[in-house]
Amino acid sequence: MAINIRYLSNMNGIPRLESNSVAVNTTNVVFTFTNPGPRFNNEYNGLVLLKFNQIIPTGTTGTLPILINNQAITTYNGAALTVTAFKGTGIYLAYYDSGSKTLQIID
Repeated sequence: MAINIRYLSNMNGIPRLESNSVAVNTTNVVFTFTNPGPRFNNEYNGLVLLKFNQIIPTGTTGTLPILINNQAITTYNGAALTVTAFKGTGIYLAYYDSGSKTLQIID
């Protein structure tokens, strides 16, 4: 019996989101992404491409966590993605798990 691959993958492709601004606050750094809309909702689980267009200003505290809109970003072992760990502008591959509301950068 053949396995229909369409049931094993996202038929609409990998969602691509792009930042349009960055703000440094006392407790975090927030990248604003245009219309994340249905991408981070109760029904989506899967890969996401994130394009960060802005640099974090020089002198920003390295331990501040980075968020997309109000969504925390994690790395391995559930650690927060911090300014120090952020590699700069460019495209990042991430995984979103709607059950745990986790967005994890895949390094």
